[in-house]
Amino acid sequence: MEVATGRLTAERSGPLAGRIKPPGDKSISHRALILGLLSVGTTEITGLLEGEDVIDTAKVCRALGARVERLAPGRWRVEGCGVGSLLQPEGTLDFGNSGTGMRLMMGVVAGHPITAMLDGDASLRKRPMRRVLDPLMMMGAQTLSQAEGGRCPIVLKGTAEPIPIAYKSPVASAQIKSAVLLAGLNSPGETSVIEPEASRDHTEKMLRYFGAAIKVEPFGESGRKITLQGRPELKPAPVAVPGDPSSAAFALVAATIVENSDIIIESMMMNPLRTGLLTTLLEMGADIEIIDRREEGGEEVADLHVRGAALKGVDVPAARAPSMIDEYPILAVAAAFARGQTRMRGLSELRVKESDRLEAVAAGLRACGVNPQIIGDDLIVEGREEVSGGGLVATHLDHRIAMSFLVLGLATQKPVVIDDVGMIATSFPDFRAQMESLGARFS
Repeated sequence: MEVATGRLTAERSGPLAGRIKPPGDKSISHRALILGLLSVGTTEITGLLEGEDVIDTAKVCRALGARVERLAPGRWRVEGCGVGSLLQPEGTLDFGNSGTGMRLMMGVVAGHPITAMLDGDASLRKRPMRRVLDPLMMMGAQTLSQAEGGRCPIVLKGTAEPIPIAYKSPVASAQIKSAVLLAGLNSPGETSVIEPEASRDHTEKMLRYFGAAIKVEPFGESGRKITLQGRPELKPAPVAVPGDPSSAAFALVAATIVENSDIIIESMMMNPLRTGLLTTLLEMGADIEIIDRREEGGEEVADLHVRGAALKGVDVPAARAPSMIDEYPILAVAAAFARGQTRMRGLSELRVKESDRLEAVAAGLRACGVNPQIIGDDLIVEGREEVSGGGLVATHLDHRIAMSFLVLGLATQKPVVIDDVGMIATSFPDFRAQMESLGARFS
């Protein structure tokens, strides 16, 4: 796949109109490939996201013994080798820019008697992995080498007998939870993860879909306890990947802030642990109609009819963060055009994404004439009727920062320039083409 690089400019656009189908959900795509690897037999996947992050996960699955084939656009086949039967990889497992792929695969490697070097690009090498490694060490895996602060490149030695543990996660993180559960697949007993707040539950749902015995129960005020029975025989199952809410978010906000827009977003996943942005935009006064709710591939999906609307500032509670952690950059863009103040609380998790997203979002807003504040882990944006734009935004190799500020530029008085478009391909290869089909102006 040829990837565009360099600067890209977004200019004030006329009303957006038409239909858009967001790419397949990235979280589901990673997990479909990984569970295909860990099943015995053939897993057929449709709607797979063919962004760089997911393609890198497919390559790693091949390196661990799966036969992975692309049959047609979005249609893939995985011939798995089963839990406990992975091959010793011959070379480095390269995850590119994908923190999700690396953290989930750490769990897979940790639960098998293999040794692997896990590495990635310059951006991924800055991201901390220690809080994922800690519970895996409790299960018997060993870190033979690592960069400073638990960063990659990491040489991880797994174990043939993962110790069954009950792990209380310090934060609500689907990646920590998933790594522990994936390591626990090869454990002779029960592995439990207790999380303080409910995080994305795609791993639990998909494990059950592939035949694992897994129990989810409330824990405390708003947490959950997930218990997995080790050594199941995972059975291949067809996976239809729904539209990614994190990718749909860009068209959703663009149509809201560009006056007189009227678009349809097709087949967006409506898992309640992924719809925090939708909930928040509705609270802000967005004109969004949810139509044709249905189930696809074990997840609820729906179409969204979105029209331009005047927004008002709101207070976004910290408890909502796990359901929209990747959408705060684009929410900050919406908040810039809202009447009054929007306060987004409890965003410490944004500091350990592809970039320090909290600082990167604030800096981008300042470059475009908005004056945000960061108080502790809260981001406060004072909205205005007209945003001047005119700035050059540093993306810090972060695809969501890049797309968010391109959306901002569609409604500002002056064009907005991002410094590098290349990383957009990690999650949304057709972003520019799809947005331009609605009437967005990029150059």
